[in-house]
Amino acid sequence: MNMKTLAVTLCCLFSVACGFQPQQAPSSTKLQPLQMTMDRRSLLATAVIPMILLKPEMAQAGIDPTLLKSLPVKGDETGAAQRLRQVESIQRPASDLVQMPFEELPSGVSYREYREGKGEAVVQEGSKVAVEMTIRCKSFATANEPGGLKYFSTKDDTEFNELAWTVGRGESPPGLEEGMMGMHKNAVRRIEIPSTMTFAARNANQLPLPTTKDGKRRFDQLFKTDATLLFEVLVTRIK
Repeated sequence: MNMKTLAVTLCCLFSVACGFQPQQAPSSTKLQPLQMTMDRRSLLATAVIPMILLKPEMAQAGIDPTLLKSLPVKGDETGAAQRLRQVESIQRPASDLVQMPFEELPSGVSYREYREGKGEAVVQEGSKVAVEMTIRCKSFATANEPGGLKYFSTKDDTEFNELAWTVGRGESPPGLEEGMMGMHKNAVRRIEIPSTMTFAARNANQLPLPTTKDGKRRFDQLFKTDATLLFEVLVTRIK
């Protein structure tokens, strides 16, 4: 039995229980308004029960919430809030969340690209580059930092949160530069160099040195175990 049939049946039963009977007016007299009405209880049964039992259907708006982000913000006459949204979408595009597999190179270096970056300039031999970087000791991985504890970061260990050098001049580990080849401005990669390359870079004074107490301690311990390093690199300038 559907909802409408159930409602009508209950209305009828409620009216009978309340003793409602329509009054017949004599044919020779004029009908009176009260003679064709029902008492209060019958009216309540007829009007209220269907409202309770009949559930209104939910409207399906079909609105895509992502489209609302482009609408103007109330009270934002200057458009500043909308411009901040646009800047955020550039700085943290959807591609940042895409998990790309590591690409392994013949030398033993491997890298994973998180963001492709933009622009025509790419990192190549002879490029002058500037980067923001964090270096992690893979053998010191923890539950909170599965990539390894960091021993160096441009944020903590440099004055302007940046390292700059010319690619191919022996100023940085060759494995790092190999993993950076082809990067565009604003590109983000994780580059892993094997332990043997880390020892060679240390002997050639090519590794960035830490300035913090924890960083120095981890750097010293690094060469007593597997010295595989994980470089997290954001390219900020290319010339």
